[in-house]
Amino acid sequence: MDYTDLFIDGSWRPGQGGARFDVINPADESVLASVASAEIADADAALDAAQAAFADWAGRKPRERAEVLRRAWELMTARLDHFAHLITLENGKAGNDARGEAAYAAEFFRWFSEEAVRADGLITHAPASGARIVVQHKPAGIAVLVTPWNYPAAMGTRKIAPALAAGCPVIIKPAAETPLTMLALMPLLEEAGVPKGLVNVLPTTKSAEVVDHLLHDPRVRVVSFTGSTGVGRKLLRAAADQVLKPAMELGGNAPLIVFDDADIDVAVEGAMLAKMRNLGEACTAANRFYIHDAVMEPFVDKFTARMAALKVGNGTDPSVDVGPLVNAATRDKVAHFVSDAVAKGAKLRLGGTVPNGPGFYYPPTVLTDVPRDADCVDDEIFGPVAAIQSFTDQEDVIARANDTEYGLVAYVFGRDMKRAMQVCERLEYGMVGLNRGLVSDPAAPFGGVKQSGLGREGGHEGMHEFMETQYISADW
Repeated sequence: MDYTDLFIDGSWRPGQGGARFDVINPADESVLASVASAEIADADAALDAAQAAFADWAGRKPRERAEVLRRAWELMTARLDHFAHLITLENGKAGNDARGEAAYAAEFFRWFSEEAVRADGLITHAPASGARIVVQHKPAGIAVLVTPWNYPAAMGTRKIAPALAAGCPVIIKPAAETPLTMLALMPLLEEAGVPKGLVNVLPTTKSAEVVDHLLHDPRVRVVSFTGSTGVGRKLLRAAADQVLKPAMELGGNAPLIVFDDADIDVAVEGAMLAKMRNLGEACTAANRFYIHDAVMEPFVDKFTARMAALKVGNGTDPSVDVGPLVNAATRDKVAHFVSDAVAKGAKLRLGGTVPNGPGFYYPPTVLTDVPRDADCVDDEIFGPVAAIQSFTDQEDVIARANDTEYGLVAYVFGRDMKRAMQVCERLEYGMVGLNRGLVSDPAAPFGGVKQSGLGREGGHEGMHEFMETQYISADW
């Protein structure tokens, strides 16, 4: 691997303490690379670099910032295969899935190159005082970005692109399981014209210590995090000390509802996308399937056949559909959810057995008659397991779907659009896929309600997470 040191102020550094950690290939448990582990002193160096780069970048014309981001999109699009291969190696996802992530990640650069010139303000006449109200949006300052392992490229670009579009420098702490993709992105950003110091990357095994230090530096003004709700709560507590602007994309427990009038083929296709994209290792993954009794049998038969046809193996093989999970802990948690559900009365229709190693594999699995007290009903499965329940009453299924502390995404399938839209509006979720199994889009505001987060990424809203609104009252 070419890029395995810290990236600070436009240069590669081994880290102040000299410590390194191994990145493991989840397909065969081999060591991919040894990566530098950041210390507090490295965090301070990144802060100094980001602050030094801030004024010049914030002062550039929006079109100049936009052209740099556009160039980043062009360069990444030309190298999708390279990034997809790297994603597969360190994350495990199959080649097609990895290429889809790389293309999705690149698209954030294009979208926010267009949004960079759209930070529209306002001039109006105050009706009571007669003063002029002038409103503008200004870059907030240094943003600390903390990204997860499940989307090593996209969760970074979804934060980097709007921050740069807004005029902010960033410090990124990628997940220790998957730092290589983000590090490999840095030479591309340099080539695109991103000034030194504007983007800094700090992989580390001391995440809590390093991130806490960053969040308590007065130069930092934004923290953007994607990950578990538990970690998000801790970061919000730390952010409160400096009253930082938080953007939190946290956990999910997505319901997938199939009504009796649904097109079964459309519902099965949507369910495959919602469940198996990224092996189910996604906060948007369908976690609880609610299928109407009238269509339960045809849905389960077709869905199980599709799941059974998936090929499991090393994602570097282009014929493979399902790669390994990211690590042993994730695999073991998935195995627990299945055994717990079966012990409580669920029926195992497919899969459910951990294969012999090496690699952290778990097969596509289908459970029916999953009881409401099964652990997987209340927690994210984060793996290729479909937990199916039945329903007959619309009010009951809405109540069951909303019976969770999470509120990221839900999925609804049905031909009666009036009923479907009414149900969508009553679901307590920030996003709903209606007759679609895929909701993520750079042009749409991604985010949840309740314990699933604060703020939005993507869409028109994404750039404003990195800006502050200033109002000037004037007479002229």
